Amino acid sequence: MNTFLKVALALMVSCMATHAEVYLGNGIKIGEVDSTSAIVWVRLTDAPERRADGTPFKDADEKVPDGLKLREMKDSLMGAAGSVRLRYMAEGGKEIATDWQKVDTNRDFTVQIALGMLKPATTYSVIAEGQAPKEKSIAVCEGSFTTAPSPDVAAPVRFVAVTCHDFPRRDDGDRGHLIYPAMTKLDPHFLVHAGDIEYYDKPGPFAKSAELARYKWNRLYSLSNQRTFHNRHASYFMKDDHDTLMNDCWTGQKYGDLTWEQGLAIFREQFPMGGKPYRTVRWGKDLQIWMLEGRDFRSPNNIPDGSEKTILGAEQKKWLFETMRASDATFRILISPTPILGPDRDDKNDNLANKGFTHESDEVRAILNTLPATYVICGDRHWQYVSREKEGSVTEFSCGPGSDSHAEGFSMKNRTPEHLFLRIKGGFLSVEVNRVGDQPRIFFRHHDVSGKIVHEETFSRQPN
Repeated sequence: MNTFLKVALALMVSCMATHAEVYLGNGIKIGEVDSTSAIVWVRLTDAPERRADGTPFKDADEKVPDGLKLREMKDSLMGAAGSVRLRYMAEGGKEIATDWQKVDTNRDFTVQIALGMLKPATTYSVIAEGQAPKEKSIAVCEGSFTTAPSPDVAAPVRFVAVTCHDFPRRDDGDRGHLIYPAMTKLDPHFLVHAGDIEYYDKPGPFAKSAELARYKWNRLYSLSNQRTFHNRHASYFMKDDHDTLMNDCWTGQKYGDLTWEQGLAIFREQFPMGGKPYRTVRWGKDLQIWMLEGRDFRSPNNIPDGSEKTILGAEQKKWLFETMRASDATFRILISPTPILGPDRDDKNDNLANKGFTHESDEVRAILNTLPATYVICGDRHWQYVSREKEGSVTEFSCGPGSDSHAEGFSMKNRTPEHLFLRIKGGFLSVEVNRVGDQPRIFFRHHDVSGKIVHEETFSRQPN
């Protein structure tokens, strides 16, 4: 163990310092990692853990009960004013420290610190330090992440994809979701959360205000399974409807007092994000992924279909088609917060697998079918599947919900010829890219919540 980590471990007790005035009760989130940069998200809290006692919310609650404050509610974890800095280094390298930066008290006491001039394919240790105003005690949280290989380097890559979480439907008690320790055992380079990370419009309470939306985020990421995983793995976060506002939402709508603009802003506040909500990142010679934005630019679901009706919006669609065509990666993976191929339920009208968006769906599918070795991963659906169109070449993988209790809305009776695999249970998807000799291969594996492989698809391609 290097000196840097020895010092960190001496100071640290589960992302906190004894008798500190501020804490790091939500850990850190390390996002938007590429071969030379990353963004680290930090939130200062006034306690090391969420409140174990206090008044519990009732299922029907839409606000903090009269006569009480949010900090008096069970599972609350309040923010604290102060400053944050990062110390980081590559193994055997020189430690670098950022300047102290104040957390933004108007953005839930968070700060996002960009790291640049990193080395490709390198593991970095990082220590987040938090300090209250005019106090000497320091809260400490240690983590790590690995940068992407350079685009010209054929290097093995492994990542995991998840969707559909919330606090009530966790399956590992006070620790959180079982899939997080299961994914940790795979030692992935990164995670993609494909949306519906939390549900504003589910009970206990319904998050019909910015205050309760933040309460739900702080509660979810106080769970030790989630917190431990994100401290030590790079992640890319995507949103969908439930973590923007409410089910099947679009621009201009409100959910109680929570406005559309607040919904967009709070998501960007709670996760490390770059300049655009849609983005692409290259992980070496053999893999490039694209992450779509499915809420910011969409038309209302209830207008007639046609050339002007869109989920992606003109700018994002132009970017997507141009960058996918230009890519020389061996394998391309498009990650969407909602299905593109499906098949979906007949009564849905919110995604490109539904009849209400047939025009744009045909346009996107036509492009995808011209691109070799291109695959789709989708979130949103509460079941795991692999599907392929009868006359198309593209395969879609639904990663499935984060717990078995979250699996719903479909039945094995709904299985169609397009389904190569169907399972109405929770779990996650892992993707591995490697080479045998000079032969690139990609593996897609569905796992149950404990990590057991329940289905696998393998593809190979001639090297570029």
